[in-house]
Amino acid sequence: MSPEKPDSPLPPSAPAPAHVRQEVRCAVRFPLSLPVMLSAGEEQESEISAFTRNVSASGVLFTLDRDLEVGADIRFSMRMPHTVLGSPNDVMVHCKGRVVRCSSSHNEHLAAATIDDYRFAEH
Repeated sequence: MSPEKPDSPLPPSAPAPAHVRQEVRCAVRFPLSLPVMLSAGEEQESEISAFTRNVSASGVLFTLDRDLEVGADIRFSMRMPHTVLGSPNDVMVHCKGRVVRCSSSHNEHLAAATIDDYRFAEH
């Protein structure tokens, strides 16, 4: 007897067709619009004003008024609402990451970034 199911349309090692694939996320995303100031690239001298569109433990999607470069290292800080964290006060979080995807439409620029490291601000 074969270990494969006879009604299986694809061998186990074959990738699923595009219409069947589902995007796999490693963390829950929260639809939060938070103001952030970020710096990007090697120099990281100029600050860029942005808003988050959604945030997870491993990444963030920004709305900006200009493009960022894919692969650029970024630093940003955001004040996480206490209602999201379940804490008595809002918490400032300083993050380091990198831009993994960008897109533009009309006058809106989106940049997705990983969060590679973060720390909570001291009071």
